[in-house]
Amino acid sequence: MGLKCGIVGLPNVGKSTLFNALSNNKAEAANFPFCTIEPNVGVITVPDQRLFELEKLVHPERVVPTTIEFVDIAGLVKGASKGEGLGNQFLATIREVDAIVHVVRCFNDDNIVHVDGRVNPVSDKEIIDTELQLKDLETVEKRIQRIEKVAKSGDSKAKEELASLLKYKDCLHEGKNARSIVLDTPVKDLYLLTAKPVIYVANVEETAILTGNEHVEKLKGCIAHENANIVMVCAALEAQIAEMESREDRELFLEEYGLKESGLDKLIRTSYELLNLITYFTAGVQEVRAWTIEKGWKAPKAASVIHTDFERGFIKAEVIRYNDFIQFGSEIACKEKGKLAIEGKEYVVNDGDVMHFRFNV
Repeated sequence: MGLKCGIVGLPNVGKSTLFNALSNNKAEAANFPFCTIEPNVGVITVPDQRLFELEKLVHPERVVPTTIEFVDIAGLVKGASKGEGLGNQFLATIREVDAIVHVVRCFNDDNIVHVDGRVNPVSDKEIIDTELQLKDLETVEKRIQRIEKVAKSGDSKAKEELASLLKYKDCLHEGKNARSIVLDTPVKDLYLLTAKPVIYVANVEETAILTGNEHVEKLKGCIAHENANIVMVCAALEAQIAEMESREDRELFLEEYGLKESGLDKLIRTSYELLNLITYFTAGVQEVRAWTIEKGWKAPKAASVIHTDFERGFIKAEVIRYNDFIQFGSEIACKEKGKLAIEGKEYVVNDGDVMHFRFNV
């Protein structure tokens, strides 16, 4: 399944630097607004140590990790909801992503101009929130106009939808994001920007990567009521890591800074957690491969990410738990030890399952 995250933030907060480090593409990172005129898209390999461990045992011809797509969306400014700074174009791009990665400047650097002339993560966050909320309010009010007449005629479904729309309207008028409320009757096909899950990325200087700073603390306080995730990253540091050729060099570099994982790895992992995603594996001599699915999917639906025919013609799934595969070293050994299970259509796939599907063409 395709997963797409949109990177947003004010100009000069480090979005394009972060994107470059993520994708190792060279989107122009210039010291002025709107240097990213068209959204940059990078397909990023999802780091997973389990793939390397399976490779050691299976010795496949190739290893195929799962991926996540990041879209670098040009810096938004006040008035974006009304088209300022090419706002309409960029807001439309946000509408297409599964989750929002909101980069907030939490570093001081006199050489990098701030669009408002000072570093204030709370104000920066609120500017982006307000623009997205105003666009959502416009969407909600248009839908209300369409549904009101039908609701007044006595249509019960229209009445329920109208009630939900009015709750959204009140929420947005209060300066809150749509994700902050839970509705008894969700509204279909509304695609609100502020209903999307969000990860806040606090972009800090190198000296604050472990401990944070006053800007990070202010941001944490600002988002405490949102039940949102926050990841602390030094985009400049991540750019250096991205240039390194070998995994060993990257690990040594991280050790020097007292880090167990890069900020980008943490961001990708947090994205998976936020969107309730897990990974299962297929492992054979031709390839060892990772597949992304939603937590709670049953075996036939999980098989569909390989090919839709697998779901339609599903017969059974041969399943080995990852830890068992690593412990006993092969599919044959797991079978001999009774660790290979035959599962049917109701089996709920677990993170790390090593699977082989049987199906009718």
